[in-house]
Amino acid sequence: MGTMREISHPAVGDLRIVNVFHALSDPARLGIVARLLTEGEIACADFDLPFAKATRAHHFRVLRESGLIRVRWEGKHQYAALREPDLEARFPGLADVIRRHQAEQT
Repeated sequence: MGTMREISHPAVGDLRIVNVFHALSDPARLGIVARLLTEGEIACADFDLPFAKATRAHHFRVLRESGLIRVRWEGKHQYAALREPDLEARFPGLADVIRRHQAEQT
């Protein structure tokens, strides 16, 4: 059995809107967040991103460090989930804004 890897996430009170906006300013990261809003937790490897592994890892790290997503390991797989309750507590309505934006793009 593999070892459990601990990944740090900012506390709700430490979330800063400037960091969230920076993370969402990249279309790939915005797409990741939009998909998590729709589908819930997803294995990071299941995202079809046209980037090298290091670039993919960078995008997930930016999202995690901004507080938008929570990442966990299960065996050899890494899973991401939107921190929607935390975001709603800190920035009410933000998830709805992202949903509306994505709906307008389709």
